[in-house]
Amino acid sequence: MNNPTVKQPTAVICLSPHIGGMELASLKLAKTLSRYVDLTFIIQEGKFIHQQCLNNPDYQSLRFETIAFSKTLGFSLIVNGRRIVQKYGIKNVIFLGASELKSLYFSFLGLDINLIVRHGTIKSTPKKDCFHRLVYSDVAYHVPISKYMSENVRAIIPFGGKSQMRVIVPSLPKPISTLAKTSSETLRLLHAGRVTSGKGIDKAILACSVLKENGIAFTFDNFGPADPKFAQKLEILLASVSYRDKIHINGFTDSIYDEYQRHDIFIFPTPDEGYGTVRLEAISHGIIVIAFDNTAISNFGEMGFHIHLIEDQNLDALKERLLFIARNFEEEKRLSLENITKAAVTFAASREASEYLELLH
Repeated sequence: MNNPTVKQPTAVICLSPHIGGMELASLKLAKTLSRYVDLTFIIQEGKFIHQQCLNNPDYQSLRFETIAFSKTLGFSLIVNGRRIVQKYGIKNVIFLGASELKSLYFSFLGLDINLIVRHGTIKSTPKKDCFHRLVYSDVAYHVPISKYMSENVRAIIPFGGKSQMRVIVPSLPKPISTLAKTSSETLRLLHAGRVTSGKGIDKAILACSVLKENGIAFTFDNFGPADPKFAQKLEILLASVSYRDKIHINGFTDSIYDEYQRHDIFIFPTPDEGYGTVRLEAISHGIIVIAFDNTAISNFGEMGFHIHLIEDQNLDALKERLLFIARNFEEEKRLSLENITKAAVTFAASREASEYLELLH
């Protein structure tokens, strides 16, 4: 493994204000690479990532710089981005995001920057107009996080004359929980993700009807931030089912790893998830995983993990498989526990770091 003196100063940049997979991935990647290179983490002032750097012991050792801005294409972002890069003599930039790249193009103009763009979400709108061709023209490496996503990147994103693409599968954000797995006479379902449209919580809740109909005792827990705009839809959904008392919406938690140990089935029927770090985490903890077969989730099956992939958006098929798992629980649990050993190698942080270090100057 490379030591910190081999590579030139590096920045990981994620300017998103949100709480989600990309933001957590940026924190994890910055922490991982900081062990091997002189690294600065550039983030938006006062938002979730900033608070994590200030208050979460996992990330307090990171050197970070913040930028306050209101527009993704604006003077503050351009000027301060350039100031920070020059302050630390940064030569490598790994960017996670999308819209802020418009400003960063001008921040880096005339500087010798090895620009790497990590792609962690599926994009639907082509970016091949003249302005986006200019913005992406200096990208040295596009790094999709799955084979499936590489096809999307190639179709949507313009490549410069020297741009290359490398797939780098993410590593597990941190070591798996040391909490002992618990058992229960009640089947315990877990959904982790924002309580909003497009994250599959509606179909996950509706699928539980098959357990109710077949007299199988169960509970359903969600952990994730709530979207206020979805509150009314959620209330209507909960009012429509006869097992509302089994559904628990718990809010965001910093201890999701422990919840994998306290639950039996991870149900995540999202319609469109670029990679889904929570699925990687669930597989690594040996919990039974059931999801729609769309986007990058199919790659986990190709890697040899035991997971249940259901025809996309087919609620009846989701119910049928959930009932199958419940009726064959001990065997499904045994097969899923075998994922732990394979995941420890496949999702190792040292492997991910090594692959990124190969791209750095």
